[in-house]
Amino acid sequence: MTKYARDEFDQVPQNTSRQGIHRDGQDIARPTLWPVLTVGAVALVLGLVAFLILPNLGLVAPSASSNVSTPVPQQTSTSPSAAPSESSSAPPASSEPSTQPTPSSTPSATPSSAPVDKSVPVAVYNGAGTAGLAGRVAGLVQGGGWTLSTVANWGGIPQQTSVIFYNAPAQKANAEALGTLLGIQTIIETPDVQQPLVVVAGPGYQ
Repeated sequence: MTKYARDEFDQVPQNTSRQGIHRDGQDIARPTLWPVLTVGAVALVLGLVAFLILPNLGLVAPSASSNVSTPVPQQTSTSPSAAPSESSSAPPASSEPSTQPTPSSTPSATPSSAPVDKSVPVAVYNGAGTAGLAGRVAGLVQGGGWTLSTVANWGGIPQQTSVIFYNAPAQKANAEALGTLLGIQTIIETPDVQQPLVVVAGPGYQ
């Protein structure tokens, strides 16, 4: 029994049936997936047919041809090889007076104080091409008391003037004495001449 006082809601008829709100059973609508699956299967089959069968039947349009650039052969210009360098070998030194003397020093303006030795042989050459010039100069040399060794035409490089060559410093005084005797001012020391004193009468020699 309750401790609360009874009210009007506690008065329930004895012969009445139970009443209440009841819901009828209704079927809940569930979405069906079979149409979607059917469409997907059909699309898959059509795709496989188009990919596998139609290319073999020639029904698919050929793909656009790609632009293939044909490589142009490059023309390599082969430059002609450099001309082989000519190996120039120095001619062997010979005892002939035809070798070109290489002056080792410029003509000295200072006269040498060494004594003159006229016994040293003197070679006389005609470097001007004038007939009898070498014999005339040789006569002057011999008349000055010098000893002659060779009288001939000059076979070396053409001389532009008269010159006296000597091959050792000891012969400088002798060369200067010959220059004074013959009136030749160009006096050059060079080891290329084989004889101690060489007189070359060049063009214009008087």
